[in-house]
Amino acid sequence: MSYAGGRGRVAAICVAVATCLALGLASEAWAGAKYSVAQCGWHLDADADWADTTGGAKFRPDRYCATPAGADPFDGAHLKSFTKPGAGTVSGTRFARWRWTAPPGTGITQLRATWWHALHDGIEQRIGAVPLEGGFDVFAAAGSTDVAPREFVAGFSKGIQALEDRLLCARAETKFCSLDPESWSGLRALTITIEDWFPPGGWIGGELTAPGWRRGDQQLQFSDGDNNSGIRFGETILDGARVNLTEFPCAKAMIGGEWRATLMRPCEFAAAGSTTVSTTRFSDGPHALGHCATDFAGNVACLPNRTILIDNNPPAHPRGLAVAGPEGWRRTNDFDLAWENPDQGPASPIAGAVWRVTGPGYDSAGHFAAGRGLAVLSDLAVPRAGAFAAALYLRDEAGNEAPGSAVSVPLRFDDVPPSVAFNPESSTDSVGVVLADEHSGPASGEIAARRIGSEEWSELPSKFQADGEGRATLVARTDSLAPGVYVLRAEGADRAGNRSATSKRADGTEMTLRREALPETRRTESGSGKARLFATLRWHGRHGTSITVPFGARAVLRGRLLDADGAGLAGRRLLVTVRPSRGALAETRRLRVETSAHGGFRLELPAGPSRRVAVLFRGDQGLAPARRAPLTLRVRGAVVLHATPSSLANGERLLLWGRVRAQGAPLPRRGKLVAIQYLEEATGRWRPVLVTRSDHAGHFRAGYRFRYVSGRARIKLRAVAIAEERWPYAPGASRASAVSVSG
Repeated sequence: MSYAGGRGRVAAICVAVATCLALGLASEAWAGAKYSVAQCGWHLDADADWADTTGGAKFRPDRYCATPAGADPFDGAHLKSFTKPGAGTVSGTRFARWRWTAPPGTGITQLRATWWHALHDGIEQRIGAVPLEGGFDVFAAAGSTDVAPREFVAGFSKGIQALEDRLLCARAETKFCSLDPESWSGLRALTITIEDWFPPGGWIGGELTAPGWRRGDQQLQFSDGDNNSGIRFGETILDGARVNLTEFPCAKAMIGGEWRATLMRPCEFAAAGSTTVSTTRFSDGPHALGHCATDFAGNVACLPNRTILIDNNPPAHPRGLAVAGPEGWRRTNDFDLAWENPDQGPASPIAGAVWRVTGPGYDSAGHFAAGRGLAVLSDLAVPRAGAFAAALYLRDEAGNEAPGSAVSVPLRFDDVPPSVAFNPESSTDSVGVVLADEHSGPASGEIAARRIGSEEWSELPSKFQADGEGRATLVARTDSLAPGVYVLRAEGADRAGNRSATSKRADGTEMTLRREALPETRRTESGSGKARLFATLRWHGRHGTSITVPFGARAVLRGRLLDADGAGLAGRRLLVTVRPSRGALAETRRLRVETSAHGGFRLELPAGPSRRVAVLFRGDQGLAPARRAPLTLRVRGAVVLHATPSSLANGERLLLWGRVRAQGAPLPRRGKLVAIQYLEEATGRWRPVLVTRSDHAGHFRAGYRFRYVSGRARIKLRAVAIAEERWPYAPGASRASAVSVSG
């Protein structure tokens, strides 16, 4: 047997007859991954094609590779080429061949196989390499008969394009080889090692890769491809953890503990699939999504990681939900809510709030108000007068929400004045008034008298008593009035501030009263025993039984003490009780003041929180006691606001800071609620922007970004120390700070 190189080059040396051969073609090493292809053995067929250069007249193939399961995998297995008996001769260089071709982008680097042959009259078996540049380089040749199967190994440092097993007339083209007796060549148990030099490619898409925040189960589509050995695996990775591995169909068999291909290209060019990824296994925040494709040779190519945003947890409840403006009942059906959003950390930002208004026989159902970082709701309304509640919870940009986290605040609206009517059973010594209000309830009332022919009304000392059922009574003594005919007028107010007045009885008749002159003896005994007490609060031209003054202002209590005939009572001592509102540090004070020569008195009230002021004459020298219903002195809270920068563009951050001042009152334990408002030029109303809380020293700090300003606008902002339980001040606003915003 001889071994010769193709194209006349000797590629190997002769060794002992029927020995195996291992040759390598020296060349530059190629980088890549390798895989093995098993052919004609192990119950497998062969991925090879046969051809006859004589057109089929001189040679024939014979193929039997896939032996039955359970049988010896190599018993009788073969790929053979035969000469045709009786066909005479074949000219030199003519041959038949079996050919194995590597897929594009790959190269064969090794062949391990078993061969045997029966060769006569110049017929040879030659096995050679087909390089990438073409040609046929023989690395194994035999010219004599050896029917014992022998194994051989050949290696190629530079991958080759194809392998061919030829049955050849090894003579010059002008000479001939006899086809009798029959010659043949056999080959089986081929293990072809192929190097794949190019990595695969991949693509991912679907819900999981869509912009924005993802939650719950998300669909992921992927498509992988490889033009060489074919695509075998697609793997998806999230934060380094595999979330999907798909093995695509490939022609392969487990041989010797490893997977070998059964075709030269075992897998498809391209494959696609989808999977469901449960994002609940991952924390809220950004995560790295990767995808890798693996071809059959083991080349791996990974897409660049892309960031996806995951959030599966709803926001916590809104903090400090409050209705802007004074607490309690109001006459205007316009409610603005403000709150603080909880810190979302790495999770998705607040996308808006879901709110609903409920009350007797009414449910607005849920409404979603959108807005990144939304912390105010303006212009809520209730369907009618009555007590309602607004419930609100938050939704984040991933769509998470928890209705169970809703926080409620009352919405109390009353635009219906109370009904006021004199009691028909009033006597000449006293009159009664019935007040009724089904919503906020009666809060106060006054009775005044005017002598017929006079334009001056005189207030009568009266006693107000609420019965808790939306009704109240007002009783005033009239025996202090001088003789004459009087028209009486009653005025009542409910807790929302609605007022109504009447001079009629419940039956619709005019409420008049005739006071007869008493006999001289009776006038002497009882006329001198009556006293009437009048008092008002005053500040800078304002006066009344209820006034509101700025923070740090002093108010004045003024009034007169009169006898039954309207003459001033001089030198009488009055008791003034000053009771601070809830939450103030100061205790109730009791002060003494003495009337002047004409019965007048004056007492300056120092700066401090809101308070109630009552005046009492205990009576003396035969005069009966007299008292004045408590007067209300409201003091506005004080707050200072600063804003910087004074000029900014849409999207830039405006820093707001300031301080809430308190005199005679501690700040709330959790800090003082402060609402930042802007002036709406079209309506002249202040609208909420955000709500924040101060620290224990009253300092507050917040940021805001304008996003929807077009052109250039000058925006006025102010801070309001809003009403709270146990905060003894009326709502007070800072001076306006103006900023210029350009869109």
